[in-house]
Amino acid sequence: MRYIQSEERLPIPENVKVHIRSRIVTVEGPRGKLVKDLSHIAVTFGRPEKNVISIEMHHGVRKGIASLRTVRTLINNLIIGVTKGFKYKMRYVYAHFPINVNIEKNPETGLYDVEIRNFLGEKYVRRVTAQPGVEVITSPNVKDELQLSGNSLEGVSQSAADIQQICRVRNKDIRKFLDGLYVSERGNIVEE
Repeated sequence: MRYIQSEERLPIPENVKVHIRSRIVTVEGPRGKLVKDLSHIAVTFGRPEKNVISIEMHHGVRKGIASLRTVRTLINNLIIGVTKGFKYKMRYVYAHFPINVNIEKNPETGLYDVEIRNFLGEKYVRRVTAQPGVEVITSPNVKDELQLSGNSLEGVSQSAADIQQICRVRNKDIRKFLDGLYVSERGNIVEE
């Protein structure tokens, strides 16, 4: 079944500017600027009111209509990113061998490198480079905790996923070997 016309609306806060040109969305706010390329999704953007974006699709099938809400959520995440930011907290979990984590900022690229040593007592050193725009620090008041923060939800969550996945236990019973770095809390940098 085809839907003749479907629409999603997204209100924009006062302190945020949204600019859309050829389905490339640029959002500017108090925390900075984010750009997202949505040119692969066949939707039409409009401005029915000054502080509202409309996302429309004509003659869409069920799967196409589902992408409207996705586009709305992606733009909303950009708006939250430039106003509040995103912060993920990760805890080290170990039963016997304490995990050592070193964080260094690469002077050439400006990206954070996370180095994980002594995982399950292994000599192998695991290295993860965080996504651009993501800051990684050890928690100042909590033992064995990492904090990843940034404006882009995709960047912060992908960096957390990379760190979690590099510590996957292979060739052992994962019900017994629960060691690793896991996301313990998701939130915003600017707390209300």
